[in-house]
Amino acid sequence: MSLTSELKSRAREVGFHLVGVTSPEPFDAAQTEMERWLAHGHNAEMAWLNAARAQLSTHPRDLLADARSLVVVGVSYRTEEPAQAPGGRVARYAWGGDYHAAMKSRLKELAAWLGGRSRVFVDDGPLVERDAAIRAGLGFRGKNTNVLTPIGSFVFLGAVLSDVELDFDQPVQKDCGSCRLCIDACPTNALDDAYHLQAERCIAYLTIEHRGSVSDELRPLVGDWVFGCDICQEVCPYNASTRNRPRGWPEFEPRSGTRLDLIELLQTDETAFRERFHGSPIKRTKRRGLVRNAALALGNLGDASSRAHLERLVAENPDPVVGEAAGWALRQLPLS
Repeated sequence: MSLTSELKSRAREVGFHLVGVTSPEPFDAAQTEMERWLAHGHNAEMAWLNAARAQLSTHPRDLLADARSLVVVGVSYRTEEPAQAPGGRVARYAWGGDYHAAMKSRLKELAAWLGGRSRVFVDDGPLVERDAAIRAGLGFRGKNTNVLTPIGSFVFLGAVLSDVELDFDQPVQKDCGSCRLCIDACPTNALDDAYHLQAERCIAYLTIEHRGSVSDELRPLVGDWVFGCDICQEVCPYNASTRNRPRGWPEFEPRSGTRLDLIELLQTDETAFRERFHGSPIKRTKRRGLVRNAALALGNLGDASSRAHLERLVAENPDPVVGEAAGWALRQLPLS
């Protein structure tokens, strides 16, 4: 058995459902696309996503001198689906614990087994992991910009950049054909064309990365999402069937359902927020963002029983972003 075959067997033993190997050569097409995307301002408030990042993330050998191989892995985060209680919707990837820690610990174990010098990446370092996954043969790029793999797109990606020489896999020669379900389903028209995402209009961006007020145009379109969005993945035929699909790791199992009590979120203070969402991806939106999102969701749901809670938020909360969201929500409620 070759070293590459042994590595793949080891990766599966560690728990990864997908594994491929590709070259650490530059991702020139990805860099060009990112620079064009940045030039149109689609990074919005994500100042860290800039031209320097585009350059670094597409040149693996700038990340590890003498790199010879790029090992890319994927793991499904499909888990148990509890009964849907009323409340604010949360993207599937955030139902459980923080995937960064779970993935990194296993990737470091894999890198240690491989030996040599290496760097590990899990969606928090300057590496175009989706492009690497496609070049390593894990799947192909969907029109919603996600990687569509044999086990669907509800997949976390990670990578080991190594100076150990391995055999490379070939990309999958496949595409979405004429399907445009994801484009048609996007409420905010963030997917304005195939393979093109306007992040500044994406519900995931608005509910997680965006720190200010959500524009009047987009507030009604956010619906009842309070953290992230799965719409473009939910409608994708690659996620339609769960037959023969691996189940995600125990760390990804839902902590307490898949929806959040919106009234409870309005009343959450900083201490309660930190305690409740410790070790959860939801902590990224910060308390201010989560309360803002909860207020908008209540307005979109038209829940008259939330009036007193929203009025209290307007009267007692000094944060203008939260107060504005609560005020807007109140204007959406029925008068009686």
